[in-house]
Amino acid sequence: MRSYKTEGIILKRTNFGEADRILTVFTKKYGKVKIMAKGVRRITSRRSPNIELFNLTTLYIHKGRTFDILTEAQVINTFPTIRKNLELVGLAYYVCELVDGLCAEHQPHAKVFDLLVNVLQELDNGVIANFEQELLQELGFLPRRQLTTINTAAYIEQILERRLKTRHLLSKLS
Repeated sequence: MRSYKTEGIILKRTNFGEADRILTVFTKKYGKVKIMAKGVRRITSRRSPNIELFNLTTLYIHKGRTFDILTEAQVINTFPTIRKNLELVGLAYYVCELVDGLCAEHQPHAKVFDLLVNVLQELDNGVIANFEQELLQELGFLPRRQLTTINTAAYIEQILERRLKTRHLLSKLS
């Protein structure tokens, strides 16, 4: 399989070189993957708007040596409600940081993917606490019978062995 097509949510992006970007994408079939998007920082790039953070996108990818290479991208959902509200943008960053930090690369988690899509759709309805607990349970960090009295953000920081970058951002928005 030299090329493949998958749906994914853009979790993170890092500039690389003069015009390229490395995308961290969470997909339903392949889990968390890193993809090289060549030339997307150029003004004339057709793919650039399709690979913005938090977008649910259909990605056409060619297998590469170090990174798989993005050949085409089509937006499925941009979650426009998030983009209109700074607090929701902060929450979306937080959710993406959790998924990026807690999920290993190339480990498919279809339920985590569905959970991520649902939380991005319902972000304005205060679903973060539920998301944290369901994510921890689905990934096996929290037993299903565990009482909901734990501080999930502190527990996640303990697992990651570092402070969450977006937690600081969220405290300023509140």
